[in-house]
Amino acid sequence: MKKYVDVILPLPLPGCFTYALPDEVTNLPLPGVRVVVPFGKKKYYTGIVRNVHSNAPEGYEIKEVFSILDEQPILLPQQFKLWEWLSDYYLCTQGDVCKAALPSGLKLESETVVVYNPDFEADEVLPEKEQKILDLLSREEELTITKLEKQSGYKHILPLVKSLLNKEALFVKEELRKSYKPKTETKVRLAEKATSPMFLKIFIDALKRAPKQQELLLKYLELSNYAEATYPKEVLKKELLKSASATQAALNVLVEKNVLEVYQSEVGRLEKHLENHVTSLNPLNRNQQCAHDEIVCSFEKKNVCLLHGVTSSGKTEIYIHLIEEAIRQKKQVLYLLPEIALTTQITERLKRVFSAKLGIYHSKFPDAERVEIWQKQLSDDSYAVILGVRSSIFLPFKNLGLVIVDEEHENTYKQQDPAPRYHARNAAIVLASFYGAKTLLGTATPSVESYYNAIHGKYGLVELKERYQDIKLPEVVPVDIKELRRKRRIVGAFSPYLLKQMREALERQEQIILFQNRRGFAPMMECKTCGWVPKCQHCDVSLTYHKELNQMTCHYCGAAYQLPKACPACEGTELRSKGYGTEKIEDEVKELFPGVTVARMDLDTTRSRVAYEKIIADFESGKTKILIGTQMISKGLDFDNVSVVGILDSDTMLNYPDFRSHERAYQLMAQVSGRAGRKNKQGLVVLQTRSMEHAIIHQVMTNDYEQMAEHELAERQLFKYPPFYRLIYVYLKSRNAELVNQMAYEMAARLQAIFNNRILGPDKPPVARVQTLHIRKIMVKIESEASVANAKELLRRVQQEMLCQEQYKSMIVYYDVDPM
Repeated sequence: MKKYVDVILPLPLPGCFTYALPDEVTNLPLPGVRVVVPFGKKKYYTGIVRNVHSNAPEGYEIKEVFSILDEQPILLPQQFKLWEWLSDYYLCTQGDVCKAALPSGLKLESETVVVYNPDFEADEVLPEKEQKILDLLSREEELTITKLEKQSGYKHILPLVKSLLNKEALFVKEELRKSYKPKTETKVRLAEKATSPMFLKIFIDALKRAPKQQELLLKYLELSNYAEATYPKEVLKKELLKSASATQAALNVLVEKNVLEVYQSEVGRLEKHLENHVTSLNPLNRNQQCAHDEIVCSFEKKNVCLLHGVTSSGKTEIYIHLIEEAIRQKKQVLYLLPEIALTTQITERLKRVFSAKLGIYHSKFPDAERVEIWQKQLSDDSYAVILGVRSSIFLPFKNLGLVIVDEEHENTYKQQDPAPRYHARNAAIVLASFYGAKTLLGTATPSVESYYNAIHGKYGLVELKERYQDIKLPEVVPVDIKELRRKRRIVGAFSPYLLKQMREALERQEQIILFQNRRGFAPMMECKTCGWVPKCQHCDVSLTYHKELNQMTCHYCGAAYQLPKACPACEGTELRSKGYGTEKIEDEVKELFPGVTVARMDLDTTRSRVAYEKIIADFESGKTKILIGTQMISKGLDFDNVSVVGILDSDTMLNYPDFRSHERAYQLMAQVSGRAGRKNKQGLVVLQTRSMEHAIIHQVMTNDYEQMAEHELAERQLFKYPPFYRLIYVYLKSRNAELVNQMAYEMAARLQAIFNNRILGPDKPPVARVQTLHIRKIMVKIESEASVANAKELLRRVQQEMLCQEQYKSMIVYYDVDPM
């Protein structure tokens, strides 16, 4: 009986696609195996088998599977369940999830290849150019069009190829190539005939006239432990040549004589991250032990527990003990962090305890390393602990027992673009439930939603209110920069009080952190004469000036522009910078404190994994005295010698147009404050603001999270926001501003007919045009007790009705469920 497979393709298309299995396939592929399938006229994609069945689809021609790539599944049943949940909950396709979940190295790329037809006989003499192409192909049989263009020297080769295709002189095929190549090392071993001790003894004696070869062979025997029971120990070629001070020529002679042989050995890229010595766990202090025991007790009744512990209370140490207990029970642990920068510091702490049991997974790793971690997780030798950022939830786990979501409040857990726009914290809770595992959410400043779930009994709640070793919480001193600016007493971005505290800290050989949540030199440039501001051609935003690159950059689409020599509006030549970015702060600090080592940590300075690690290592070792950064520096980094933290401008956070702006401002300021006074003494936080009377400023000063949460919850209940209502944003995008407006109003009217006053909008988001696409937003509010599944089904139906209309077919419509 003919067999068929339903395949998930990494494309934003709903449902699976059915393909026939070739008749010669005897071993049926299992669900979770990768297959290469044709799609469209010329493309080939790697898809994942979802089902194998005998039901022939009707109504269209069935294509065959091109090849089966795996014998065993690379996706486990729980991962399929997670993919289905993500696509359903976040209103996207399983293809979107597939594209996001799999490392690129597990997906094959398709590239057009031209193949020579050996049976071709010309009826007439071919034109010179066509004959040259055939001659090239007759020598190599097949070439990519790019290579053919290069070798022939013809720029416009496609019409020639098309003509030869029509004459059947050649064919086009899609060449599939793997983007993942295993890493190999060159090693040396004894050839088969040279393994006997008698042969070696005679041969070594015979090499007296060739001392270099003799020394090389003796050195190999030493390095490979030939005389010991542990032989053979693998020997690297470069290590052997270096140890014997020998040349490649000497080795070549021994290879020619069939004494030694050189071979390639596949090596993992992962081992270099880990050491093999293990240290014992640090004992927990009384407060930590109480919190630990309460968490264990909570897990007996509930699957999720919130650990609300103040900054520097030693939450990581509690995590380590819980991980150790999970490993003892032969369970796996997923430890999630919001920021790659954090993995650098925590890796060192976990490595000391768990050594080779620890795997690290994030996007700053080369794709080949991520493929190896994925494959290792499928093996019997899988990691016991995975430490990573949000994409780690997609890894295969065979026996997941515990998920830790550290700094659970962070909005970087939410994927913004492209789909799936998932929240890793929520997805991790669901993933854990599929395995019957427990989830621990840890933070000093819980998200209002998690706190609400905890105080209403949905989650367990454990509080840790004392800092480790009874260190005092930092003193927070607000400084009124509005008044100082009026009196002209402020120096650039710095109040006299902050400068005084910085000088005193440097005299005491202590370190300083300065927080400014804008990167670049200046958020905008302005003509001094007429007030013209340079804006991005593709987006509705002003350009940020980057002094280091001497260019203006759009932080939405990445477009870069040269600084104009004159204002295009009035031809004035004086352009001035407005506002402060981290780059400008860095310049000012260097002027104010000459000779002091300063580092900046933002998106521009941390493009690579190495850059992250170097900045953190230099600050940790005391080499850097002042660290300036964006919100990256607020997230759980531990530095022992920081005594002063400066929050340079709290008002940009407080005045952002979003219902979460006050909660976020509190979290950011409290987290940055927590970097101060980590050991032996109380730290100082200088909070510069124009809003001295604002409730959030007072709550940060008194570290009163409960008051902030209470106020936020009362407001959100009043205005129908989470956690009392669920939010779904409907986004519409088009290059045609008029058309997107028209569709937005029509779609909103249809939704209002169904959802009544639960629909707000359409309106323009704060940035209403990005990458030349005009954006409109419709907000849907759904009571938390209502059926969200029904609401989503109605949304999909309205979307289909709209996109069936001819004028709206090119429109992009997508959803952001539980937006951050």
